[in-house]
Amino acid sequence: MSQIDTETARRVAHLARIRVEEAALPALAQELSNILTFMEQLNEVDVEGVEPMTSVTPMRLKRRDDAVTDGSIQTKVLANAPDAREGFFAVPKVVE
Repeated sequence: MSQIDTETARRVAHLARIRVEEAALPALAQELSNILTFMEQLNEVDVEGVEPMTSVTPMRLKRRDDAVTDGSIQTKVLANAPDAREGFFAVPKVVE
C-alpha cells in the first residue's frame, strides 16, 4: 500500500499549480494515497487476452464523404454580419 506524506502532497499541489491550504494537506495526502492504492488493486487484475475497448457498447461512428464545399449557406451566414461586402465579412483595419 502506497502512502503519500504531506510534503509530497504539497509538492504535487505546487506542480499542478493548485493552491492548497496547509490544514488541507493531510486530507489531500490521504486522497492521493487512496488513489494509488486503487491503482495497485487494478494492476492485480489479469487482463491477458482482453481486447482494448473504446466504449462499453459496440458502436460505429457515422461516416461521410470527405469533400470540400462552401457550405451552401453563405447568404444565411452573412445575414448576421454587421458589414458584409462582396460575399465576405468586412472588418475594420487593425494595423496602423
